Amino acid sequence: MVLCELCKQAGYSFIIAHCNFKLRADESERDAAFVQQLAQNYKVPFLKKEFDTAEYAQNHKLSIQEAARELRYGWFSELLKPAIGNPQSANVKPETWNLQPGTGNWLLTAHHLDDNIETMLMHFFRGTGIHGLRGMLPKQGQIVRPLLFARKQELKKFATEHNLNWVEDSSNALDKYSRNYFRNQLIPLVQNIYPEAENNLAANLRRFAEMEQLYEQALALHKKKLLEYKGEEVHISILKLQKSEPLHSVVYEIISDFGFSAGQVDEVIKLLGSESGRYVQSATHRIIKNRRWLIIAAAKAEQAQTLVIDADEDRIVFENGALAFAQVNSKNVQMVNDPAIALIDQNTVQFPLLLRKWKKGDYFYPLGLKKKKKLARFFIDQKLSMTDKEKVWVLESNKKILWVVGLRIDDRFKITGSTKQVLRVQVTS
Repeated sequence: MVLCELCKQAGYSFIIAHCNFKLRADESERDAAFVQQLAQNYKVPFLKKEFDTAEYAQNHKLSIQEAARELRYGWFSELLKPAIGNPQSANVKPETWNLQPGTGNWLLTAHHLDDNIETMLMHFFRGTGIHGLRGMLPKQGQIVRPLLFARKQELKKFATEHNLNWVEDSSNALDKYSRNYFRNQLIPLVQNIYPEAENNLAANLRRFAEMEQLYEQALALHKKKLLEYKGEEVHISILKLQKSEPLHSVVYEIISDFGFSAGQVDEVIKLLGSESGRYVQSATHRIIKNRRWLIIAAAKAEQAQTLVIDADEDRIVFENGALAFAQVNSKNVQMVNDPAIALIDQNTVQFPLLLRKWKKGDYFYPLGLKKKKKLARFFIDQKLSMTDKEKVWVLESNKKILWVVGLRIDDRFKITGSTKQVLRVQVTS
């Protein structure tokens, strides 16, 4: 009620959207009617959405609170999607609204400081990182919480002074919901010992929010140093990661972006000393140990689609078998006409090499030609089938393809009369 009044006094154009979760029988209908009347008093559009919250919670194995949150924010998100038109009256359908990101449209919620204190405590006891300790933010994307600075008693005082009516949700008095238990039981008990507990917690929220900013700045530096993007994969040098401090926090903040939980941090750290091929998996990704690297790849990939090869490696396993590497003096090289063997001028190669699947747009200079050719055209010339194309890998040095594995080397890397050392690469089983 206070939020609506403040929007009106500030001269904002606003719409009231109300969720009826069908959890309190007649009281739920009373609330919907009350809010609709409020919209009529302010002469603003009113939207109502009804949910079978109990059924949704059961079907999705969620608590009632979690289910209600998913339902309401899902609907709010729909209202904020780009559309055509403007809300001129309560009869305008939501799909015709012009609620486009970046055009001054926002979702405002009336969360206040007491709510945020409860949120911080719930996160703390449930287990959280720095992000949970700072509670809700005043602005996240298109969600704005303008009243986070105010205590609940301050809002009640404002409502009374401005003759604003409100209704109470009877479920607020029930301790069956975790938030209510914190509000009605835990915080009052703590205040018996520390009377200023709520004020101190409010001050902590501000400090934690600033701490999070420092934390994010430090984390960005770690990620910049550690993460190397290879197509759709992320590669992390194990040597660099092992030197990172604090290791557990750095690992967690990296892997959490890919669906991994805090409980998997120790598993990932164990990968650092494991043999190649070991991996840890989330619902969406795998973290694969490959020699001196951790590779984060989509879970659907049986193995990494980009492999890093250091100068001292002599064999690497990939989807089509393995590649064997040997450095040979040019005087001892025996020339062969075998597509499974590539003879490369060692002086033209820059390590580390990349072994990856070919992609659209790739090109090279086929041996014997001085003009570049796209791999897609080269495959046509070679009369490769669709299945054969899907199996093609390339070996890359400094962003240049030196070998289309098993097919042709690049002319820029060929052996010449001045070659002293040769890199011999062979496809093996």
